[in-house]
Amino acid sequence: MRNKNSEIEIKVKVQKLKPLLDFLNKKARFQKENVQIDEYFTPKHRNFIKERPVKEWFRLRHAYSNSLNYKKWHYGKHGKTYEADEFETEIRDLSQARKILAALNFKSLVKVDKVRKVWIYKNYEIAVDSVKKLGEFVEIEFTGKRGKKSAKQITAEMVNFLRNLNCGRIDRNFQGYPFLLLFKNEAKYEMVSD
Repeated sequence: MRNKNSEIEIKVKVQKLKPLLDFLNKKARFQKENVQIDEYFTPKHRNFIKERPVKEWFRLRHAYSNSLNYKKWHYGKHGKTYEADEFETEIRDLSQARKILAALNFKSLVKVDKVRKVWIYKNYEIAVDSVKKLGEFVEIEFTGKRGKKSAKQITAEMVNFLRNLNCGRIDRNFQGYPFLLLFKNEAKYEMVSD
């Protein structure tokens, strides 16, 4: 199992999704499909989106299980990130959570509306997200024991996994869905395979 408060993942657009879906349907264990509505907030006294790259995200998720999540990304050279600190807990009442945040002077930034399909394959949790206003993405999260491997090595293995399935061009996004919706003009992708 991964460290409960650490996350290693990639978020990519692939040129050809079908080879991945065919592979997952044959070789992986399907977990679930659900609608997720993620609402992102920032405290007014510490505006998360003022800094570039944006390093912190705080969200409420409405899904099969409601949750509260804080993520702090660790960026290296050239604005790339391979790992994040992540703290998450389930909550029962979203409306009460919103009232608490309003009382603490948190401001709603954006909502991300997506349909997520999730499979488990070896040490990966693989999600195919259909995000309103953004399109389809693949998110792969490492769930195994990392041993002596760096987060960068593990993310390279994830890209190679997709490359070996002949998904065509793979463009990685280091900024996340809320950033892509809020700042379309600043959105950046890095081609990691063609």
